[in-house]
Amino acid sequence: MTKTATITYPEELAESLGLSDEQVQRELGFMAAAKLYELGRVSASQAAEIAGLSRLAFLRRLAVTGVPAINLYGSEAEAEVEAARDLAG
Repeated sequence: MTKTATITYPEELAESLGLSDEQVQRELGFMAAAKLYELGRVSASQAAEIAGLSRLAFLRRLAVTGVPAINLYGSEAEAEVEAARDLAG
């Protein structure tokens, strides 16, 4: 089951961005998903679903926004580095 959220924006926004209304709607959905992912509130798969993209397409598009595709914090990052060291031998 899915739900729909409505975002109100100024009528001139699409023109000022050089986008169609449909493109603005997609962009706003992607940016919301990217921010939720960046904050660790949703997984990459959940964010991709919100953005209406495949997981891989979502992760690739994050580069445009400056949001890291790998979202690890503190001990998670340390654990990943340690696991990589163990694998390297």
